Amino acid sequence: MSRRFLAFASALVTALAVVTVSPTTTPTADAAPNGNVLGYFAQWGVYQRNYHVKNIRTSGAATKLTHINYAFGNVVNGQCVIGDSYADYDRFYDAASSVDGVADTWDAGALRGNFNQLRKLKRLHPQIKVLFSFGGWTWSGGFGQAAQNPTAFANSCYNLVNDPRWAGVFDGIDIDWEYPNACGLTCDTSGPEALTRLAQALRNRFGSSKLVTAAITADASAGGKIDKANYASAAQYFNWYNVMTYDFFGAWAATGPTAPHSPLTPYTGIPQAGFTTSEAIAKLKAKGVPASKLWIGIGFYGRGWNGVTQTAPGGSATGAAPGTYEAGIEDYKVLKTRCPANGTVAGTAYAKCGSQWWSYDTPSTITGKMSWARGQGLGGSFFWELSGDTTNGELITAMKNG
Repeated sequence: MSRRFLAFASALVTALAVVTVSPTTTPTADAAPNGNVLGYFAQWGVYQRNYHVKNIRTSGAATKLTHINYAFGNVVNGQCVIGDSYADYDRFYDAASSVDGVADTWDAGALRGNFNQLRKLKRLHPQIKVLFSFGGWTWSGGFGQAAQNPTAFANSCYNLVNDPRWAGVFDGIDIDWEYPNACGLTCDTSGPEALTRLAQALRNRFGSSKLVTAAITADASAGGKIDKANYASAAQYFNWYNVMTYDFFGAWAATGPTAPHSPLTPYTGIPQAGFTTSEAIAKLKAKGVPASKLWIGIGFYGRGWNGVTQTAPGGSATGAAPGTYEAGIEDYKVLKTRCPANGTVAGTAYAKCGSQWWSYDTPSTITGKMSWARGQGLGGSFFWELSGDTTNGELITAMKNG
């Protein structure tokens, strides 16, 4: 989803065809503003992070979530494929680590892994719908080839998401293409209508009863990523867009200036115009995307620099602050005590501790963002990702209450 996926996925091993399908009306039941809260579950969290589906329940998050995006499946040779078969459907969970206290079995054909745990979670919390998310920062390179034959891509995705081995787990599909007709880890040249054609094919194949969604850029700069693809046209086929309103700034700019990675509004001295949540939502609305199909994104992590002497944003740095899994990034649950927030700017928080400078959202700033989203008539909110929250779910509680 975010650049933090890069560290995990690096360890794992454009012409367009016209889609001749009939438009299908998108369902609206899950697109209306009604307290939707979606969280990403990262499949690799079961390794170093020791975060499992059971933790969604023990933290209280399961009672607050309406949707989960399971990240990620890969896109290879123009098709949806499994990203990590062991974590996804083979890992054994004993009774103590299982959602429902019942151990997996080694019977032939028995489902294990995250997929089985998610199926059990849904039985205990039937309000939760689960979508299989494909792509992400590292695995978006395959979408260009997929866009050459959208029908074949959609068929492969449908068959994988609805595989009989994990029947009942997934309620739809999410596409995390970073970025259509623009540059992410690699550059795509599929053209501005590629996303629309892909979306149309997915909707045609999945039908009106399944959810079809997409995570999209929040780059509202002039001529930026929002301008590179026809998000308004594609929106007719998607239930909603998860607008990635985070990772605007970070220590990839090693010497700074320091800046909050998820500003709600512009502020004096912001390093790049158009890199705010409010500007992204305004631009998408202006292009014709309905507010009810726009969901605001929250990061359950912070981004930070080292070698900083200035407390206020805009200071110089010498590089990325140390992080548990990757330099320049750290979970909220760690930062809240290691480097407590001592300032706010543009609707989000920042912290200066020693020579480190971090920005991240807190329960207080999330409450403010949720209030803003309600005022905008947005359809919901989402976050990356579940393991970044505290064991008692401070951040997701603020999202749900807001």
